[in-house]
Amino acid sequence: MNNQDFWADINSIIKGGFTANGLAKLESYAEQFISKRLVYQRFSSEEQYGCAEGGATNVIASILAGANVATSGRIGAALDFKEECERGKAQETIIERWARKVGCWYDEAEKKLTAELGEQIAEGGEAHVFKLGCNLIKAIGLDYYIQPILALDRISLHNAFFPETKMTVVGFGRFSDGRFQIIVEQQHIQGSQMSDADISVFAQKLGFKLINPKNWTYATPEIYLSDLHDENVIRSKEGNIFVVDCDIRINTPELKCDGVRTLTTEVEFI
Repeated sequence: MNNQDFWADINSIIKGGFTANGLAKLESYAEQFISKRLVYQRFSSEEQYGCAEGGATNVIASILAGANVATSGRIGAALDFKEECERGKAQETIIERWARKVGCWYDEAEKKLTAELGEQIAEGGEAHVFKLGCNLIKAIGLDYYIQPILALDRISLHNAFFPETKMTVVGFGRFSDGRFQIIVEQQHIQGSQMSDADISVFAQKLGFKLINPKNWTYATPEIYLSDLHDENVIRSKEGNIFVVDCDIRINTPELKCDGVRTLTTEVEFI
């Protein structure tokens, strides 16, 4: 199977309404993705592993969102805000239809999570955080990304670069006001906040160059890393450093941080 045939099959599954046969095919493609018999050229090998670490739900949603991009005729092209919103809404619709079929969709997600887990324990710029035993459940919105595919990239990249605090996608939903949410589970790390100076040393040891200290932005030619402030980086009592949240993206030229990557959706079977 070549790239064109793959996306044609995925679009046939979507248009067919996610039948039992279509869902079985998606599971098979996810298994091939996880075992790297299906190579997603959007990612490096390590990044594809990070996507797989987010679980089959993360893999399938990433593929479904990619189908919208692959058939748009403007792969990797810069979009204006209206075009990006339209593409984002189309991806939301596809993922919602699939998630409802497989039972991982949350209507009025904030109410359902509160009923199941109790009141949220924290709220950030894009995430609502709940406690589940030793783990956290986070409802992550699209405020920073607009397109679900970019928010899903963020989870895959986080898992690749910060595997100690990996995020596993457990479902999707909407809040009562209609905002789309990605629901993830993550280990709860306890420790102390770090200073910006210490975080900068940590990031640069990982190979990232400080770009803008005002919004805690770092980058390599491959990866854009931002929002790396003291609430998102924790030092444990043993002295280990954990990144629990960040804005991490494939670094394309459009981000104006000397990025060299392209947001391709090409696949290859090996």
